[in-house]
Amino acid sequence: MVAMLALAAGALPAQAQILETPREVAAVRINIIDLLANEDGLPLPIKQRREVLRAYYEAANGDLLWLNSNRGEQFLARLADAESDGLTAADYPGAQLGRLLDVAHSTDLRSLGIIELFFSAALLEYTSDLSVGRFLPGKVDPNFFIQGRKIDQAQALSELAQTLDIKGFLDAWAPPDPEYGALKHALAEYHAMAAHGGWGTVPLGDVLKPETIDPRVPALRARLAITDAAEPALDDPQLYDQPLVEAVERFQKRHGLEADGVVGPATLVALNVPVEERIASIELAMERWRWMPRDLGPRYVMVNIAGFELKRVEAGAVAERMPVVVGKPYSRTPVFSDSIRYLEFNPYWTVPTGIAIKEELPKLQSNPSSLAAQGFEAVAGGQAYDLRAIDWTRYGSGNFPFQLRQRPGESNALGRVKFMFPNAHDVYLHDTPSRSLFGRAERAFSHGCIRVSRPLELADAVLRDGGVAGWSSAKIDAVVDSRDNTVVTLANPLPVHITYLTAWVEDGTVNFRKDIYEHDTKLVAALDGKSIAW
Repeated sequence: MVAMLALAAGALPAQAQILETPREVAAVRINIIDLLANEDGLPLPIKQRREVLRAYYEAANGDLLWLNSNRGEQFLARLADAESDGLTAADYPGAQLGRLLDVAHSTDLRSLGIIELFFSAALLEYTSDLSVGRFLPGKVDPNFFIQGRKIDQAQALSELAQTLDIKGFLDAWAPPDPEYGALKHALAEYHAMAAHGGWGTVPLGDVLKPETIDPRVPALRARLAITDAAEPALDDPQLYDQPLVEAVERFQKRHGLEADGVVGPATLVALNVPVEERIASIELAMERWRWMPRDLGPRYVMVNIAGFELKRVEAGAVAERMPVVVGKPYSRTPVFSDSIRYLEFNPYWTVPTGIAIKEELPKLQSNPSSLAAQGFEAVAGGQAYDLRAIDWTRYGSGNFPFQLRQRPGESNALGRVKFMFPNAHDVYLHDTPSRSLFGRAERAFSHGCIRVSRPLELADAVLRDGGVAGWSSAKIDAVVDSRDNTVVTLANPLPVHITYLTAWVEDGTVNFRKDIYEHDTKLVAALDGKSIAW
């Protein structure tokens, strides 16, 4: 082990050739097997992966992976460029591995075994980080209910032995979804912007409206020329002209702002976010893509909480997008994956007990007729009671024996249909009579469930994608008009993924959103504190 420590210090000169004969290769492999079987003082990264490394190198085809091949040089180049994968080069032992590779020609066979194992352990760590993420999601944020995954390390070593192309190997382990690839491409573009100095700020001031003259216009034009194809001034450089208005509207749209061309406080704040923060948002989105299931399904529904948007995907292509309303910051919509199993048309709404006591009981105590007129009733022992027949002053938080339920109808809080994927969070998709909220740029207003803007169109598609025969938009309309509570079970449950992404690419354009739940802040803190075991 003293020899290994000397190697890590990089004390000896470099030479290209390491092992010259098959006999030397076999001798190194014997030393590797012995180290893994008997050495108690192995470095931690190797010790943590001892069993899988031992299984690989003891196998009949457990060929050396790094010595006397150019895989090592390729891997070092990839580690040095970890930022292109949305990772951090300083988190990996590139410098140490480089020094070990430089001195490998002049050391003993047992130390060569240590070098081989160091590279294999580092490769497994990088492959895992690239494929499934650097953290278990729930350890970073308790609002993420995503099952943590691990890579098959034995498979990784076996696949590596079949190729000399480190880039191709690692790319194959990255998330396969095209949206992840689009984020990686956007990350490269924003790194290039950062290398050229990013962008300047637009000075604060009064609201800037189209066709006005303002000394800040040149700064605005220069800022948007970098990211939103703002054109040179047509006439007066201080005139907020129509081409620049259109560039502002493009910027506003992809940042989730009202695209009115008016540069007010919210637009100014977004304009002045530095390029480094935008790069961080892309990197965090890439990390969250690694947390997602590897196979999202051939058809699925995905909700992006931070983007206030639902999309329906078929065969890898987005078939439909629609606005949604998500939970308020203090009643956050959780992040998880499940499957839509049935739809309920003309649903009853059973008010959660906490909401019933905290929000509805005071109304019942002051004016039960108002809630009764909205279709509410009390249920106890399987029997429904008129709200006006109960003395609500007798009940409180420690004494509430009722379920509060709203009958189907125009004022029902769940609207005409709900999409059920039974889960521990009691979260689902549903219609709503409060249509005006969909017109707002930020839409965090619910108690945690997700309100969809075009529920009947979504129902038609979900029934079709879920393999339910005999339904059409006309039949859906007829069932809704009947006001009869109707449950339809999907023949094929449809995957639904509730996500949180503050950056994504749509139609080739990168979009950014505010961190409404401060999930990004928690992930940044976790990444900043990532320990380096090397």
